[in-house]
Amino acid sequence: MNAIPIPLASTQATDAAEIERMHSLFDMQRSAFEKAPYPDLAARKAKLRQIIGVLRRHQNAIVKAVNDDFGVRAGAETKLVEVMGPILEARHALSHMRKWMKPRRRSTELLFLTNSAWVEYQPKGVVGIIGTWNFPLYLTIGPLIAALAAGNRAMIKTSEFSPRTTALLRTMLGECFAEDEVAIVGGAVEAAQAFNALPFNHLVFTGSPRVGREVMRAAAGNLTPVTLELGGKSPAIVGPNADLREAALRIAHGKAFNAGQICVAPDYALVPRGKAAEFAAAVRDAFGKLYPSTSGNPEYTSIVTERHAARLRQLLDDARSKGATLLPCGNVADAERQMALTVVTGLNGRMQLMQEEIFGPILPVLEYDRLDDAIALVRSGERPLSLYAFGLDRGEQQRVLRHTHAGGVTLNDWGWHVFQHDLPFGGTGNSGMGTYHGQEGFRELSHAKSVFKRQRWFPVGLFYPPYGNLVQRLSMRFYLGKSD
Repeated sequence: MNAIPIPLASTQATDAAEIERMHSLFDMQRSAFEKAPYPDLAARKAKLRQIIGVLRRHQNAIVKAVNDDFGVRAGAETKLVEVMGPILEARHALSHMRKWMKPRRRSTELLFLTNSAWVEYQPKGVVGIIGTWNFPLYLTIGPLIAALAAGNRAMIKTSEFSPRTTALLRTMLGECFAEDEVAIVGGAVEAAQAFNALPFNHLVFTGSPRVGREVMRAAAGNLTPVTLELGGKSPAIVGPNADLREAALRIAHGKAFNAGQICVAPDYALVPRGKAAEFAAAVRDAFGKLYPSTSGNPEYTSIVTERHAARLRQLLDDARSKGATLLPCGNVADAERQMALTVVTGLNGRMQLMQEEIFGPILPVLEYDRLDDAIALVRSGERPLSLYAFGLDRGEQQRVLRHTHAGGVTLNDWGWHVFQHDLPFGGTGNSGMGTYHGQEGFRELSHAKSVFKRQRWFPVGLFYPPYGNLVQRLSMRFYLGKSD
């Protein structure tokens, strides 16, 4: 379902037109890349500076477009993530790109001493980027920055749930780039499927694990390498000695930011045995201070569509029917789809909200007896995109870090590891594969080409047949030793 209903026939016609257009754009970009396969440092920097400039110029228009797509989207959250986030990422790349682009010297085997070996980081070609509606700029421009820093061209497929932001993004990038460098395509399901099937040199997808599997299957037909950022049930572990109210504030903020519609939002909380009710009350109080009211509050983001809101209400109804206790932190929902945070206790594994990523302002709270039990519970599920831990001493932190898997971790808060652009961002297992941001993003979207250079006078002929000369016998004895 779209945020703005579109008649089916119109959607099909739009998809057909976009599919034809995307094939033409891909051929254009591939041809342009063949003519200029290695942009120099100055050209790459110029492109990133253009992105910074256009984001600054259009920041108020971005706030309006995203707000109109959501119904209500907090303007400060839009500027922080959609505008400042890509600017910080581009500035980081500008500062480090020269170093990233340099060939990296490597050592040769002892047998080939005096020769040379190194790695060249070569642009891959045309990169496909599939964005999503919850952060329609940050999750498209972020991968675009990595693609351009690595010297590639890019096609971006935007979400059908953010039509106004898509239109603005097309205008913004059109001010910076010709379509043979960077192009935007829209459309719904059929267009997305056609986009996935294009023979990109790399494909970056942000979305759900279910759709991620479909993207990977389509990419496999062309042996296209993929980066998948998929989300999952990210836990927040409240340590035995944590300040409960402080942890509650941080977790409430993580669940309320963008109304919990964020892939790294805390999905559920783990608290020491006997403290669930106290923690739930602390979360309710914290949410009330952050958002004294939700209905009509321009600082509290709407659920993106009625369909998404209905899914969240169904999760709450299912939990209630199976014995859970619900603690609403305000008006649960109103006509504007501004759904206040609800804390849920008394959980069991039969409840749907314990089986799937919530992606909204619902916080399940589970109790544990020992920290090792909390770790075991995290390990029993799919590997999450993020993990959060509060109030742990150094030894406890190391136990959590070493005995759990997650794409990234923030200690004593939520989500801020994603905003550090010198750190890689990506998932593991069910939460994704591959990374972008910083140096790892540059390398992800570059081909690491191995180069070996033999010096002219190096006696490589000593390794040619007929075999059994003295050098060969000595080499075999040195490396292999005596046989039994």
